[in-house]
Amino acid sequence: MFDSVLIANRGEIACRVARTARAMGLRVVAVYSDADRDAAHVAMADEAVWIGGNAPSDSYLRGDRIIAAALEAGAGAIHPGYGFLSENAEFVEAVEAAGLVFVGPTAGAIRAMGLKDAAKALMAEAGVPVVPGYHGADQSDALLAEEAARIGYPVLIKAVAGGGGKGMRLVESAEGFADGLASARAEARTAFGNDAVLIEKFVSSPRHIEVQVFGDGAQAVHLFERDCSLQRRHQKVIEEAPAPGMTDEMREAMGAAAVRAAKAIGYRGAGTVEFIVDGSDGLQPDRFWFMEMNTRLQVEHPVTEAITGVDLVEWQLRVAMGEPLPLGQEDLSINGHAFEVRLYAEDVAAGFLPATGRLDRLRFAQELRADSGVREGDEISPHYDPMIAKLISHGPNRAIALSRLRRGMMQSQVAGTVTNLDFLKSLAGHCDFVEGRVDTGLIARVMDDLHYAPAATPEVVALATISALGLQNAATAHQGFALWSRLRRFVQLTQGDKVWTVCLQINGPRAITVDLGEEQVTLMRDSEGHWRAGGARIGETVALGESVTVFASHTYTFAIDDPLNRASDGADEAHLVVAPMPGVVSGVLVKAGDPVSAGMRMALLEAMKMEHTLCAPRDGVVAEVLVREGDQIEAGVAMIRLEESEEDAA
Repeated sequence: MFDSVLIANRGEIACRVARTARAMGLRVVAVYSDADRDAAHVAMADEAVWIGGNAPSDSYLRGDRIIAAALEAGAGAIHPGYGFLSENAEFVEAVEAAGLVFVGPTAGAIRAMGLKDAAKALMAEAGVPVVPGYHGADQSDALLAEEAARIGYPVLIKAVAGGGGKGMRLVESAEGFADGLASARAEARTAFGNDAVLIEKFVSSPRHIEVQVFGDGAQAVHLFERDCSLQRRHQKVIEEAPAPGMTDEMREAMGAAAVRAAKAIGYRGAGTVEFIVDGSDGLQPDRFWFMEMNTRLQVEHPVTEAITGVDLVEWQLRVAMGEPLPLGQEDLSINGHAFEVRLYAEDVAAGFLPATGRLDRLRFAQELRADSGVREGDEISPHYDPMIAKLISHGPNRAIALSRLRRGMMQSQVAGTVTNLDFLKSLAGHCDFVEGRVDTGLIARVMDDLHYAPAATPEVVALATISALGLQNAATAHQGFALWSRLRRFVQLTQGDKVWTVCLQINGPRAITVDLGEEQVTLMRDSEGHWRAGGARIGETVALGESVTVFASHTYTFAIDDPLNRASDGADEAHLVVAPMPGVVSGVLVKAGDPVSAGMRMALLEAMKMEHTLCAPRDGVVAEVLVREGDQIEAGVAMIRLEESEEDAA
């Protein structure tokens, strides 16, 4: 039994665990790095302990410092959240050796599931179906190629110690196997320090369906399934529970297999058994196979909580205190449907590049559950995952839950950094997803159909003009005067490559005409102070320094230009490769004098828990390499310079 818990994590999961712990009457201890001194999870805690520098390796991955912080603060238990040390068996052993309780599975259970090849062998012994493949110790290139041919193409090469899609390559034919193997090994070596791989049959029309399990070390139950098929590069984007098209027979078979998996390792706490499902002919009880077991709480656990009414963190803490399972399998049931979307600071148009920035506006719809570790005014740090929030909807059926999700996203507002919110809105409204036709390749197939960055309408530009000139409030809209004519104001707005030079004419306290050159828009203020065009309300705005953001059907951000300060159009930076964000140079792939072609990989930048490839902007020759491997650099720093082209010289 314990009366206080240290949360060995940060961000939204630290806040989420803290809420339940405090509701249970527990004292909450937080840990923080230099970058997180003023973070939301620190503010929520009863006590907070500094554990090191910005980099996770200097703080959240320092198990010795975390244990010392727990002892210093008098905490009786450590909850790992997810990520960082949550699946580190050595950390579990060190926690218990210090006389503390680890809120999670045993070190033995973590080890049993830690390596994919050993885990699959164990699951096969336990009667859990596994995907045809090779999981052996012999890692010679020749044998792996033979096994791939035996399994039959296409195959997946996967890092044995992998996760999050790292060290994974799809190989369509024997001709591409050697390159795919080399690439997977290199990425696995960098990410996990282990370049061993396994090979699996690639499933046609694959769906990713996982089952939430919970055990007390002796007994185990399942809390039904989640469909996580909507993925981009093996990263989950939207999750839902239950899975579309699930039958009672299939659910019973998958649930029973997941419970067998948990019992096989004497599982304690919350875990997830992930299955790959062949959805080419509907969901069939003989067409699902074990992929891996995550021995921790999952990011998408709120959708399971929504449909079952179970607080999984409360269950974790109660079982860690020595209690048996709070409910038996017969006591659990499904109530309605739930969705979760992951809202990130990322630039979708730039290939989902993670972004930083200050959250000058952060508002979520009240009808959504918003699990977030940031607040309005916080900075998105380059040192950690750029998640802003998880937005969760629930309804009596899938259609209503999805409608609530879409409406809630429309009502949510984020400004100050680029986000994937509009992409999520468009994806949630795509006909295939709406109708439940989901598989892991859906996003790639429909990406060109997703209208996540539409051009601003004249009405949106007009509203941005009003806000840019500070006329959005009723008290200021009619201020100023002009002799013999109506008052006119001018502003220049930029959105991407589009520039508007706008003339605004004030017709009175409730009427403004905006001249966009080719079109005029008349806006009227209603009795509640909202601007309307043709009777329809346009949206809301927020002006922030030299920019203005309009929240309408999509989010539109405009720069407010000073024409006198516009950069020369003749400035040509096509000869420079610059860092798109702060990070550490993890690789330099070229040297001075090397010829390069457009799109060729030139350098690697590690930032926000991901490795980003910097490519040549054009054909040319490397003139100078300006960084070295291991350098910590800021956004905008020039990394590589190309020799000037003939066009540059001209």
